Amino acid sequence: MTITGAILRNAVIYAAQLITSHRQEIDALNVFPVPDGDTGTNMSMTITNASREVRVKDDSESVSAVASCVASGLLRGARGNSGVILSLIFRGISKGLKGLDEADGAAIASALEHGSSSAYKAVMKPTEGTILTVARVASEEAAASDAADVPALWDVVMTAGQKALEDTPNLL
Repeated sequence: MTITGAILRNAVIYAAQLITSHRQEIDALNVFPVPDGDTGTNMSMTITNASREVRVKDDSESVSAVASCVASGLLRGARGNSGVILSLIFRGISKGLKGLDEADGAAIASALEHGSSSAYKAVMKPTEGTILTVARVASEEAAASDAADVPALWDVVMTAGQKALEDTPNLL
């Protein structure tokens, strides 16, 4: 299975709905740099903007075009540190998917590495135990995986991300 532009578009729309519906739980995770409790709110506002923009993309759009639209929408809608970092991660993912009509597991793993790497480079003082760590660990596991099938790769990414998220309090 590969990821098409339509699948990516729908995934971003669904992700926006999920983040919005779990906004308060995500707010409660926020402890760095100060426990201001707005991470979920900021991420929700950021991805909702991208969701609005990507909704106009039709099923024939390439994964590259949709990723570029999402990255642009995230950047324009970025709120707070978490929103900016989310937009930076996706800007790197978009660069990793550039020129592709569809993306297989290897392309997704590479794009995730691009996303993590570019976000780390863009943040002046990256701190472990944050969204950066979760993205990095997930992308490293994806790169180390031999899963060519996107659903199998996504299982690896989600498991690694969850594990990294659970470990973040120990890193701060």
